[in-house]
Amino acid sequence: MSKHKQEKTNAMRMLDQAGISYETGEYEYDESDLSGDHVAEYLGISKEEIFKTLVTRGSDKEIYVFVVPVSGELDLKKAASAAGVKKVEMIHVKEIMGITGYIRGGCSPVGMKKAYPTFIDETAILFDRIYISGGKRGLQIIIDPQTLADFTGAQMVDIAKE
Repeated sequence: MSKHKQEKTNAMRMLDQAGISYETGEYEYDESDLSGDHVAEYLGISKEEIFKTLVTRGSDKEIYVFVVPVSGELDLKKAASAAGVKKVEMIHVKEIMGITGYIRGGCSPVGMKKAYPTFIDETAILFDRIYISGGKRGLQIIIDPQTLADFTGAQMVDIAKE
């Protein structure tokens, strides 16, 4: 965990303003390998504790955000069911910045341009702390999963592929 004064991301500023405690973990990222396996190895943790943020568009044209373990995949059927729509599909990579304000590989469920309906895979509750993107590549926010859910208004649901 780094102690030096790092530039605050929007996600960090929002958590600070809400008085929510979190830690950060920084890692060297490789443009060609934005995988969570790399992050887990670098930070010396299990990849089940690291969650990626996926942004989808529902059949109702609304945006839905899903937070799933990096080691797994989003089950689109379960995701649609959780969101209460017929289907969801991943947004195009070139839309990420416009919709979330973040770049691919640095998309945090905290501090997006708008508060989109958010769903966190229920396995998050197995951990005291989970790692999510801090809002830029190379930065993880380490936070209590229930605190994250409460802050983002997220529901804890079963959305990862078996």
